Amino acid sequence: MEALRHDDPVRVGAYVALARLDDEPEHTAAERRFIVRGADGDGRTLLARLPRTGTDPTRWAVEAEGARRLSIPGFLPVGEVGGGAAELPWCTAPYVPALPLPAALRAHGGPLPGPVVQALGAALARTLATAHAQGVAHAGLSPAAVLLTTDGPRLSCFGAVRAAAPDGVQRSGLPGLDSGSLAPEQAAGGRPAAPGDVYALGAVLAYAATGHTVPERDELPDFLREPVTACLSRDPARRPQAHRLVAFEAGPMPLPAPVVVALARQSAGLLAAELPLPADRTAP
Repeated sequence: MEALRHDDPVRVGAYVALARLDDEPEHTAAERRFIVRGADGDGRTLLARLPRTGTDPTRWAVEAEGARRLSIPGFLPVGEVGGGAAELPWCTAPYVPALPLPAALRAHGGPLPGPVVQALGAALARTLATAHAQGVAHAGLSPAAVLLTTDGPRLSCFGAVRAAAPDGVQRSGLPGLDSGSLAPEQAAGGRPAAPGDVYALGAVLAYAATGHTVPERDELPDFLREPVTACLSRDPARRPQAHRLVAFEAGPMPLPAPVVVALARQSAGLLAAELPLPADRTAP
């Protein structure tokens, strides 16, 4: 959780912004994420998300509305979708203390322990397998899209690849897309599909275990070497299906103590937060 910056919105719809979720030194999320609280007697705390500068707001709003209609365990749920001609589109999710994966590595002081990475991989593979069985491609998985909570990971940034540009348009280098997590066929403008999610899963697990998304094979721990190498194949047909990766670990994700402490500090900071004085500044 980070303090608001001078160019951040004070309000998102009817909600007052309290803080940023991201500090964005690297692995930038595909959307801007704020912790907000209801005003005018509505004391709910929510996670609000808005498109990044340079992103087509109309395409982003389509993906937010699509996410609102989904009910897939492990996807960050979307409650409200708002915005209009006078403001950028936005959406909200119920707030629980959460750290983006890059922030979790910073809190831990480096790559996560093997058992945590194993459990993270199983949880994300299970989520993607459920989505793919319903014909849904997340199309936005990256380290910054993974939010760690005490109840397991949640996937945000749904549809970021689709929102970045229409099919047939090269997407490499576009705002908000993590180049290390973007499958080659999607970077070239191909339609996002399940194999692209699997490629991104391999990049995310490589990042969790080594601190970067495109490590040398020898940098990966033994238990990840084969599955991550397969996920990161440039040929989509050679990548495993997500449901075949679920079995490599089961059980809860044992968060490292420094990550738990960071989550507790975030929660305590919000409990002490006061609504700022009224202001006219709204999103963006």
